Amino acid sequence: MLSVKEEFELIKRGASEIISEQDLLKKIEKSRKEKKPLKIKAGFDPSAPDIHLGHTVLLRKMKHFQDLGHEIIFLIGDFTGRIGDPSGRNSIRKQMTKQDVLDNAETYKQQIFKVLDKDKVKVVFNSNWCEDMKFEDVLKLTSSCTVARMLERDDFEKRYKEKKPITILEFLYPLIQGYDSVVLEADIELGGTDQKFNLLVGRQMQKEYGMEESQSVIMMPILEGLDGVQKMSKSLNNYIGINEPAKDMFGKIMSISDKLMFRYYELLTDISIDEINKMKNDVKEGILHPKVVKINLAKEIVSFYYDEQIAEKEALEFDNVFKNKELPNDIEVFTINSADYEEKKIWIVKLITETGLAQTNGEARRAVQQGSVKIDNEKILDTNFEVELTEKEFILQVGKRGFKKVVVE
Repeated sequence: MLSVKEEFELIKRGASEIISEQDLLKKIEKSRKEKKPLKIKAGFDPSAPDIHLGHTVLLRKMKHFQDLGHEIIFLIGDFTGRIGDPSGRNSIRKQMTKQDVLDNAETYKQQIFKVLDKDKVKVVFNSNWCEDMKFEDVLKLTSSCTVARMLERDDFEKRYKEKKPITILEFLYPLIQGYDSVVLEADIELGGTDQKFNLLVGRQMQKEYGMEESQSVIMMPILEGLDGVQKMSKSLNNYIGINEPAKDMFGKIMSISDKLMFRYYELLTDISIDEINKMKNDVKEGILHPKVVKINLAKEIVSFYYDEQIAEKEALEFDNVFKNKELPNDIEVFTINSADYEEKKIWIVKLITETGLAQTNGEARRAVQQGSVKIDNEKILDTNFEVELTEKEFILQVGKRGFKKVVVE
C-alpha cells in the first residue's frame, strides 16, 4: 500500500494545476483516517461518438484514483451535451438532438472500459436529475452566479467585447455542471485546463447549497494532436482513436515529433517520470536514438489497448516496411557540418530549403503542413520541428520524388 505522500505524488503526476494542493492532501489524509474513499467526478459530454487519446488523459487520471481505492463517477453529460460547452468557443455552438447525444453516449460507455475497471466505476447521466428540475429549481440555480462573474470568463469576455452573441442558455452550462457536483457530492472533480471556469463554479455551487467542504479541482493538460500544435480533435483530423486498428495506432504514434513523444509518455503511459527524464537525457546526449524511444512508446500504448503480442507484431511490421521502402538508386548527397550549429539542431524548414528540395521557406512550410515531408520514412507534421544532427546520415524526402541523403559531419 502506498504512503499518503506516494499517493499524493501519483495523483499530481501530469496535472497542470490543483486547487488547492493543501486541501487535496487533507482530503487524502482524512480518507485514510476514516477509511472512506473519496468521490472522484469527471464529466464527459458525448459530442462525438469516438474517444481518442486526448480524452484518455482524464480517464487515466481516474484510473489512478481507481487503483488507489477511491469511488469513480463517470458522468455522461447527456443533458449538458444538448446545450454544448461554451469553453474555448468564439461563437454559439450548434445544439445536438437528444437522440444524437444518447447514441454517442452509448459508444462512450463501451469505450471507457478499455481504460477503467468496469466493476469499479459508477456511470451516471445528468439528465437523471436535470430533467426533473422544476422552474423554481432553475431560478435558484441562476441566482447563485452574477452576470459580471460570467463575463470574467475569457471566452465570454472576448465575445462580449467583439459584440458576438452570447445566449443565456450558454450561461446555464457552467451552472448545471456545478450543480452536478452538488448532486453527486463530489470530493474531487477532474477536468482539462480549458474547464477551469466551470470547475470553479462547481466549488462555488457546493458552498451555495450548504455543503461543508467544496470539491478540490485537478486540471489536466490538453493533449496536442499529431501536428504537435493544436489540441487532439477529430474535427482537425489529428487524433488517434482508442478503437482504431493497432496498425493505424502504431503508425500514427510513429509520425509524431520527437519533442511530443515525451509528453505522450508522461500523459499516456505509466512509465515513471524518472525513467522518462533519463530517456530525454540519453537522447540529448546521443546515447539513445529517438526512433527507438518512439517505437517503445508506440509499443507501450498499443499494448495497453490491445496486448503485447500485437504490439510486437506491429513494431516488426513497421520496421520491415521502413527498411524495405523503395528508394531511388541515385539519391543526391547533401553534406552538413554539425559544428556550424550551436545546439546540433537545424530547423526542418531551413533544412528543406538548404538541400534545394524547396525554393522558399513558405514552400517548405506548406510541404510540412501537407504531410509531404519525411525523415527516414517518418512523417514530420510540425513546422517548428528541429532535426537533431546526431545521426551520421538520414534520408530527407519532400513529396513523392524529392529525396536527399543528408550526411552529417
